Amino acid sequence: MNLRKVAEDLIRFRTETGNTTEINHCLEYVENLLGVKANKIVYRNGDLAPVILLSNCQDLDFDALVVGHLDVVPANDEMFECRREGNRVFGRGTLDMKSFAAVGLNSLEYVIENKLPLNFGVLLSTDEEKGSFGLDAFLKEYPQIKSKIVLDVDVAGDVTKIIAKCKNPVFVKIIAYGVEAHGSTPWNGVDANEKMLQVLNNIRKIYPYFSKESAKPTDTWIDTVHFAKIEGGEVANVISNYCEALLDFRLTEKSTVQELEKKLHSCLVDGTEYKIVTSSHPVVMDENNSYIVEYKGLAERVLNKKVEFEYIGGATDSRAFAEKGSVLIMHSGSGDGMHASGEYVEWNTVEQLAQIQKLFLQQLAKK
Repeated sequence: MNLRKVAEDLIRFRTETGNTTEINHCLEYVENLLGVKANKIVYRNGDLAPVILLSNCQDLDFDALVVGHLDVVPANDEMFECRREGNRVFGRGTLDMKSFAAVGLNSLEYVIENKLPLNFGVLLSTDEEKGSFGLDAFLKEYPQIKSKIVLDVDVAGDVTKIIAKCKNPVFVKIIAYGVEAHGSTPWNGVDANEKMLQVLNNIRKIYPYFSKESAKPTDTWIDTVHFAKIEGGEVANVISNYCEALLDFRLTEKSTVQELEKKLHSCLVDGTEYKIVTSSHPVVMDENNSYIVEYKGLAERVLNKKVEFEYIGGATDSRAFAEKGSVLIMHSGSGDGMHASGEYVEWNTVEQLAQIQKLFLQQLAKK
């Protein structure tokens, strides 16, 4: 397989989440990439985003499984044509994460061509950027799917880092109710926006505000929240009778959703309430796990440099497999500009990741 060509082909598909036509074209490309060599399941369920699973076996009990996604966040037309500058490849999805999806497909071809005695697969969703609802449905449809090891390649940023911990993303909606009145007579109404400001201010007393303009905390493995969306009021001269805000909490493994709910309740004022929109679980891997240690050693050999463990606040689709007892090895290549106009991947790290995966699968096949 020409790894670079496959990566660049994938990037050319405008698979912005929800772009059904382009996503279907991309899935057709992936489905045909290995021809009849690979077993394929393309899961479709109504309006949910499809999921594709390619493997070298009929069984759904895997020794190793690559997990990732093919959808991307929106971008202008130019970003769907790869641009090369030296070792850097620019374009939407170069870093998040079509280059690394290509690595997984490359590894599957390697396992098939070399007849490695492994049950190996590549699982790719197409709505990860907006909640992975298609993948959730797929996993409910196929509850028997499991894997001893999951190679999570959706943690891009630095090839010298293996992710050992991911926080629990908890999305919360705050709702404030008021009473309409003319803007010139606020004493005749109750401003829902003011109530919201009080609640958000109370939350900030517990969870401080951090930004690029403020001092970075010494310890970043802490619970955080950002106010993702605030909406209240219709026109300038009417007191708002309704306001809602969407908050994005990131909780470490030391915190629980139940504890968060107690804190939220203490922050409410009359006429306000909260709802947990979504919550999950933190992912915590044992850094001394034999598979992780072995993978880390192979990565250091390929990179010829030390590889360290890192903790991140981002979510990962592979957490569903962590809950099933899989060993997650969260590792991908280097780059920058994720979700931005200057997104790029360091191409040599894509090739290095492909080499590391092959070596690891070779070793795993010997066990």
